Amino acid sequence: MRKKSKGDSDKDQSPPDNATSPGNGTDASGEYGSTPAFVVYTDRTTNAPMLPAASDMEGYTVVYVAMRASSNVTYTYPSESALSFLLLSGAADQALAWQSLDDSDKHAFKEDYNSAGISIIVSAFGSTDAPTSTDADPVGTANTMAQWVLDNELDGVDVDYEDLNAMDAQDGKAEKWLVTFTETLRHKLPKGHYLLTHAPVAPWFSPTFNASGAYVTVHKQAGSLIDWYNVQFYNQGAGMYTTCDGLLNTAGSAFLGSSLNEIASAGIPLNKLVIGKYASDGDGANGYMVPQTLAKCVAQAKQQGWSAGVMFWEYPDADASLIKTVRGTAFPL
Repeated sequence: MRKKSKGDSDKDQSPPDNATSPGNGTDASGEYGSTPAFVVYTDRTTNAPMLPAASDMEGYTVVYVAMRASSNVTYTYPSESALSFLLLSGAADQALAWQSLDDSDKHAFKEDYNSAGISIIVSAFGSTDAPTSTDADPVGTANTMAQWVLDNELDGVDVDYEDLNAMDAQDGKAEKWLVTFTETLRHKLPKGHYLLTHAPVAPWFSPTFNASGAYVTVHKQAGSLIDWYNVQFYNQGAGMYTTCDGLLNTAGSAFLGSSLNEIASAGIPLNKLVIGKYASDGDGANGYMVPQTLAKCVAQAKQQGWSAGVMFWEYPDADASLIKTVRGTAFPL
């Protein structure tokens, strides 16, 4: 990882000249507004480009350069497909590919995507890293990762924290780590100029974690710094989040209180709850919904007052055709 250089400062700093206001989702105050986020992760390094042309991503507003090697694993406690991101050890997979581009290629990609209203951000950790359990310093880690974003001219960072043992302990350490990490990231990546999102699994908003609060606690303490949550409504057990009622209104018995509207009832604003799904039946273990069914759920959620958007794992299965179908009549192109 890049060590903090002599010129780096812990003081508030103006955004660099190459900073971009990240796009369609923020209002003049820098707060994520009413425009939905349509998010796709790209990681696959076999038979897929690092990034396609922006014209091939019509319908998306944010692309996450994710560095993961995927395997379909279901855990007893909240998780997702096993993935590796911008790691404690440095960039891997697609993030490493981006890092390896020369400046002119980075500029070309950014101009192409930003001109199309699409932000490019990097995602951190995944199931490969357990930063709390391994006693990683949240301040130092955040400063290093934020500097990586700045050095590589991206539009922000996504926090895919999956330290299952730390969160399951319910001793408050995971929440404290995440809050400190988030505060430090936002210090170096100012709101309104850089996106800062989190990708928690849906059960981490459930009363199952009453003792420490999990992401309800994180939101109470740092939610104002987070643009939105890419909530992973998948890989939590057979039958979970596979019907519109289970996804939107009443989650299955494995994790009561973790459907979209139940999470909102716990105090998380609906406009920050992006519905996350995997794109094809082979991209995860369970929780898959066919696009036409998901589109009906999206339309139903919008009728109930939700408009945050949809996240998919992963490109190229999550292509322009898929997002067009899922947006449907609720969010027509």
